[in-house]
Amino acid sequence: MRVVSGTLKGRRFSPPESFEARPTTDFAKENLFNILCNFVNFDEVKVLDLFGGSGGITYEFASRGCTNITCIEKDPRNQRFIAKTIADFNISNCARCLRADALQYITHTQEKYDIIFADPPYSLPEVDSLPDNIIQKGLLSADGFFVLEHSNTGRFATHPNLWQARTYGKVNFTFFRP
Repeated sequence: MRVVSGTLKGRRFSPPESFEARPTTDFAKENLFNILCNFVNFDEVKVLDLFGGSGGITYEFASRGCTNITCIEKDPRNQRFIAKTIADFNISNCARCLRADALQYITHTQEKYDIIFADPPYSLPEVDSLPDNIIQKGLLSADGFFVLEHSNTGRFATHPNLWQARTYGKVNFTFFRP
């Protein structure tokens, strides 16, 4: 795996063989960040990366100049890997990875974010309620948005906070605004 753009472009990171996560593909990451760069100034946004997995999305945000990134990862091995990679990439000044359950984190945090990205396990029963939970909890700034990576493109087509949806192969990104 590698960082696809920005100051860390080309930097590789290799999770251990026993790693249990489904990283976002390079193709999907590149397209996601092409969309984001049209709407945000990366050095001015506060980012929350839920279900951190390998940390790939966190590294992409840091590579593009984000200075306030919080990554949440429940699995202790994955969290240690992300924290080590953050240190190895020398981005500890802008990114941190907390070991926590993402669903518990969004229930208890009082923080507001400009961008919240979530790539939960596709089989997670709470996937369909994530947009409502984040919006109702008031976790997004007034101009913020929530990006959900998921399978099955049609499941949020009638959501009242739907902003846009994009599909890249088997990867779907749905964007929500408060």
